Amino acid sequence: METPPLIALYTWLHEHPELSGREVETAARIAAELAAAGCEVTTGVGGTGVAGVLRNGSGPVVLVRTDMDALPVNERTGLPYASRHTGVMHACGHDVHMTVFAGTARELAARRDAWRGTVLMVGQPAEETGSGARAMLADGLFSRFPRPGYNLALHVDPALEAGKIGYRAGYAFASSDFIDITVRGAGGHGAYPHLTKDPVVMAAETILALQTIVSREVRPLDPAVVTVGAVHGGSKHNIIPDEVTLQLTVRSYDPEVRDCILASIRRISEGIAIAAGVPRERMPVVEVAEGHTPSSYNSPELVGRLVPLWQARFGAENVVERDPEMGFEDFSLYGLVEPNIPSFQFRLGSVDGAHIEAAKAGGRPLPGLHSSQYAPAAEPTISAGIEAMVAAVCDLAR
Repeated sequence: METPPLIALYTWLHEHPELSGREVETAARIAAELAAAGCEVTTGVGGTGVAGVLRNGSGPVVLVRTDMDALPVNERTGLPYASRHTGVMHACGHDVHMTVFAGTARELAARRDAWRGTVLMVGQPAEETGSGARAMLADGLFSRFPRPGYNLALHVDPALEAGKIGYRAGYAFASSDFIDITVRGAGGHGAYPHLTKDPVVMAAETILALQTIVSREVRPLDPAVVTVGAVHGGSKHNIIPDEVTLQLTVRSYDPEVRDCILASIRRISEGIAIAAGVPRERMPVVEVAEGHTPSSYNSPELVGRLVPLWQARFGAENVVERDPEMGFEDFSLYGLVEPNIPSFQFRLGSVDGAHIEAAKAGGRPLPGLHSSQYAPAAEPTISAGIEAMVAAVCDLAR
């Protein structure tokens, strides 16, 4: 494995982050990497998406996916190869993902004696907005290119030591919804509140009441989150506005839990408005954004097949079961195309072991994903990711 050229690729990707849907230079670089590995490359799939087909005779088709987009974060890592673009950063490790992806293509091309079939290499845009996988599928990813029998991906883990592999069978990442609630009232002078229907007060009551959904309506054994992330309303100290807008994110695993939460949000929002005497024509408007991202489910059979393989290669102590998370991943969509495709997104340790021990001893906390200070240890993170992914593909494609 040629590590130095891959580190050069990694630092270039980190220096040149691009936001969701704008991954023009990134996609061109990934396309070039796939072409150099011998893939048949198609660009512009679902926007800036890239598809590379690596053929090696008859056999199974395995999809390997990487995300390519960065985040609107101003980097504060102090790295010599920090982002050159103010306010844009690879703060979620997609630069690591792409480097492992390119390295995987190189290794598979060089080791054709170890596998048979076809590998569909997918460079996906806009994972952070939850729209990239859907766009590529809508653009015929599984009709224009070989339809996979297995889907594989990885994601860096900001709390797992570099060189280790994390896994979870079953639900691994939550579903995601973004919701806007427009609380409507009747504005007026702050000194005469009795002549108004105050949406600020109603919004405050709504925020607190929404917290009872998870604590009192969802079964305690079913994970769920309802977070109000933004409140917008008003313009001056003594003016009661006509409207206040709340922005929410909802996370869950079970589709029935999701349906329960969405129904409760509508009921609570309207109930508070009714209690405040708001007329029917001014009831709150609850809008669920299009593009719901389903929860990610790792096929237990696939996990059970690959984990022993990695344990044999890395040592059982370096292959670690991880808890499910409430973050979302649109990789889930590739597995839900009928008939469902067995899928597995594993975790890739990315933190220097000394930093983990220092944090446990009360030192500097480990920066999490989306942090302006998240800086994965390039090695052995990248080499471990390539070894794990290549081993998985070779086991499935035979």
